[in-house]
Amino acid sequence: METQLDPMKDDLPLMANTSHMLVKHYILDLDVDFKSKVIEGIIVLFFETGSRYKKTSSTGKEGCQSQCDETCKIRASEPCHIPGTNVSACSSKTECNDFAVCGKGEEDTSDKNGNHSNKEQASGISNSKNCCDIENHGNKDFLLVLDCCDLSVLKVEEVDVAAVSGIEKFTRSAKLTGVSKELENLRNQIVHELVTLPADRWKEQLYYFTCCSQAPGCGELLFTTGTWSLEIRKSGIQTPTDFPHAIRIWYKTKPEGRSVTWTTDQSDRPCVYTMGSPINNRALFPCQEPPIALSTWQASVRTAAGFVVLMSGENSAEPVQLQEGILSWYYYVTMPMPASTFTIAVGCWQEVKQQSFTATVQTSTVFSLPSSQADFRWHEEICGHVEYPCRFQNPAARLQAVIPYRVFAPWCLMERCKECLLQLIPQCLSAAYITLGTHPFSRLDVLIVPSNFSSLGMASPHIIFLSQSVLPGGSHLCGTRLCHEIAHAWFGLAIGARDWTEEWLSEGFATFLEDIFWARAQQLSHDEVKGQQELKALLRWRRLRDEVQNSEEELQVLRPKKESTGELSESGASVVKHGLKAEKIFMQVHYLKGYFLLRSLARIIGEASYLASLRKFVHKFHGQLVLSQDFLCMLLEDIPEQKQSGLTVESIFQDWLDTSGIPKPLLEEGETWKECQLVQQVSGEVTKWIQTNQRIRRSSKKKRKQDEVVFQKLLPDQLVLLLETLLEEKTLCPRILQHLEKTYQLREQDAEVRHRWCELVVKHKYVPGYGDVETFLREDQAMGVYLYGELMVNEDAKQQELAHKCFAAAQEHMDASSAKVVAEMLF
Repeated sequence: METQLDPMKDDLPLMANTSHMLVKHYILDLDVDFKSKVIEGIIVLFFETGSRYKKTSSTGKEGCQSQCDETCKIRASEPCHIPGTNVSACSSKTECNDFAVCGKGEEDTSDKNGNHSNKEQASGISNSKNCCDIENHGNKDFLLVLDCCDLSVLKVEEVDVAAVSGIEKFTRSAKLTGVSKELENLRNQIVHELVTLPADRWKEQLYYFTCCSQAPGCGELLFTTGTWSLEIRKSGIQTPTDFPHAIRIWYKTKPEGRSVTWTTDQSDRPCVYTMGSPINNRALFPCQEPPIALSTWQASVRTAAGFVVLMSGENSAEPVQLQEGILSWYYYVTMPMPASTFTIAVGCWQEVKQQSFTATVQTSTVFSLPSSQADFRWHEEICGHVEYPCRFQNPAARLQAVIPYRVFAPWCLMERCKECLLQLIPQCLSAAYITLGTHPFSRLDVLIVPSNFSSLGMASPHIIFLSQSVLPGGSHLCGTRLCHEIAHAWFGLAIGARDWTEEWLSEGFATFLEDIFWARAQQLSHDEVKGQQELKALLRWRRLRDEVQNSEEELQVLRPKKESTGELSESGASVVKHGLKAEKIFMQVHYLKGYFLLRSLARIIGEASYLASLRKFVHKFHGQLVLSQDFLCMLLEDIPEQKQSGLTVESIFQDWLDTSGIPKPLLEEGETWKECQLVQQVSGEVTKWIQTNQRIRRSSKKKRKQDEVVFQKLLPDQLVLLLETLLEEKTLCPRILQHLEKTYQLREQDAEVRHRWCELVVKHKYVPGYGDVETFLREDQAMGVYLYGELMVNEDAKQQELAHKCFAAAQEHMDASSAKVVAEMLF
């Protein structure tokens, strides 16, 4: 595999050598400092020997050599740090041949001398000699590679887990003394026994992980930081088997680090949160990013009193006062997940209270199980994932239609959350349970995040971030987005993509299921469901058509690596194709094409059979990583008659996943949704508006009494279609725009509707609506990016001034990808 990466390009490198060593558990001990905008602390990592080395002898030089050679191709080396000296850099000879190590008690000077500053070289490729070509009589030391970016690493050491009281129970031999080599093997044996404890001993396991994380160090390890990685070695250790399996790292984040954003909330209070960065969490803690590195974690986070720490942990943490003005929050997870799913949000969040959990469930939720109890027979089967305390094997969890939930928001948005969001959560959770069965996670926090959030929502284990944009304008947008994020608990989290380029496995499923969940949450009739879903399909078809016309072809392919999807290099390193492309974050092609593929399959198979297959897929693959063919093969095995009609995995790849543009099967279907009654109703209203516009334009300047035109009340999605259709008109006069806004109270509608209204305002240079555009760009940053482009393309001085004014006000706190895309439009 080609591994010579240029970090300035669009592909995201996953550097960790997971085939050699695989992290199984993290313990984080962190302090959050809002004054310096730094998160500082310690992380302890517990490893297992990777799959390539589990059966290899301790001399396995060949594998180590290839790994070292490969790492040297990728690494962007930096000046190293010598203990006990204050020089800012070593000589050029030392720089090539030695790794950085930080002295005990040494002050962190990384920001002053650049020793750990992750400065990128022009090409991002190291020009150093072989980075493993160190002492030990010409033999090569093993190199542990972690994903890391924008971090100041201060010190790395081996942890003496053998020093923990009571740890003898995890050794096959009671001897804790002996020669150095035996002691090293014993430490690794202890870690192995600890990480492989049975699931029913998870509490004991977490206790001993904590004890081990606090054990003394037994020797500093050599390290260096690169543009994308942290590389660690122990002199004389040549294989992963012999490398320390418990290491402790002291580090600091940087204020400009791209994994978290430091900003203020809507009440102007400071906060910091993980916002779903393209580089994931490698600028928050050194980790193994590849999805195969499924791990559990514990975290203690300290911050000033008055702040609330929310995380993607299983428990609802209660703060403990350590000293006056300082609180500590502790979270943990026992279900192994990729490091990218780790989420934190620290701010002055207020909990939006309800009367009682039980009362809300009873009054707001209708319980009913899927029509076929046989759909749940898979619960009785043994799970296919690695062992952990699984809810699918827990009888009480299997009957829990609504998991415990909490809502947090800035103080100024609490009332809005009470009015809408709080009542929707149990309805949506229950609808999801009716559709898919057991909730994979035991609880849910929902947080309204700051206005600089670049999406309408983001799901992580046990926590959902929602944009403030979903709150105004009734329950429709809030409900549909909530359903979308809840769907990710199954598709995207409990079942993850083995190759991150296959985003459709997460987003396509969530988009398809949001319609199913939302219809059930509203308890709509069959005809109402059919009408709303056909209207939604037409809107998504229009969006996909527009995106295909206005984006690069290579970004439209759902399986860009085709036959090599899921393949890794010898070390486990890989790349996420187009993972760093700024505009990709705003593209919806993987949502839309994935949705249409699943919709097409449901139509062919029949919805009841299809949903039964989805439940079977969930039970078979939860807790695991999948590729497209895992789902498609299982589905087609369930319906062998489809093979006779030519529907095969290969044909689906060819028509839907491996090509750009609109899939051929979809081209024929696009016209059918126009026959839907809800769409026909919109067509009638559009005709009235166009005729009224023509009459006004033809009339003389003298006011003539016009016949009163009666316009029908429309659903939010109908309003979106109405405004999109009117956008295709060359000219709409100001009186029509004024009448349009007044008739539908467009300023009071949800963000999807207001976005189309703003597009109409910009297109027709409707000056009385410029205030609406300014408000939208300020308060709905998750949706407003392309409005900047529309303001610029008209080449109207007032509109361009408005664009520059709004960007200047928002730029400081704007998401990095959004800011980059907008800057390219404006300058």
